[in-house]
Amino acid sequence: MRALALLVGLLLPQAVSAVTCRDLSFEGAGYAACEVTAADDLRLFLNGATGPYGTFAALETALQAQGLTLEFAMNAGMFHEDFAPVGLYVEGGREGHPLVTAAGPGNFGMLPNGVFCIGGTRPFAVIESRAFAKTRPACRHATQSGPMLVIGGALHPRFIPGSDSVKYRNGVGVSSDGQRAVFVISDGRVNFDTFGRLFRDVLDLPEALYLDGSISRLYAPQIGRDDGGWPMGPMVAVVRAKE
Repeated sequence: MRALALLVGLLLPQAVSAVTCRDLSFEGAGYAACEVTAADDLRLFLNGATGPYGTFAALETALQAQGLTLEFAMNAGMFHEDFAPVGLYVEGGREGHPLVTAAGPGNFGMLPNGVFCIGGTRPFAVIESRAFAKTRPACRHATQSGPMLVIGGALHPRFIPGSDSVKYRNGVGVSSDGQRAVFVISDGRVNFDTFGRLFRDVLDLPEALYLDGSISRLYAPQIGRDDGGWPMGPMVAVVRAKE
């Protein structure tokens, strides 16, 4: 019987992560991009048993104790000094911070901003915040940030071509069918207009959301990335069961 069970196990298809990461360049700047599909177990993480995880290493250690492997991770939205999210935050279907729809200072308040939703009516979605407030999709995980980079195939109306406001940036874009989410981080300092056009014109993603700037970091073993730095708040990650 054990031999038969082993044979069946070998013949059955194994769950393998579909995350694919690559380096790319656009208009003289370098980027890393990781594509996640509906087949992946994509989640948001903030707090562990003793408080905010803060680092990829702490998250990885906690996941290992649960029999899980960390496949990919990135910072996932703006946060306060105590690591609490600035806007909407939903983890495992439970809301940890409410939606913010008012304009305000900084990049987050540069409306329109938006919400990255995992597991609503589609596997992935980027939804403008006020539209989100009207429809209230039942996201399994969600994080709010801003500004929107691409909205219905158009760049954010306040982006300025050739702007000298350049920073390290990361963001997420979603395919038109909601089956793919692509996470991108810049290797150097770029402006919003260039970053938005990368999502729209190179990656062909009609909706995209800025996540953060100078604290942006990536964990992507496929391309040798395990960025360190100051502790961070929300993280988005793909996990899988240990083999």
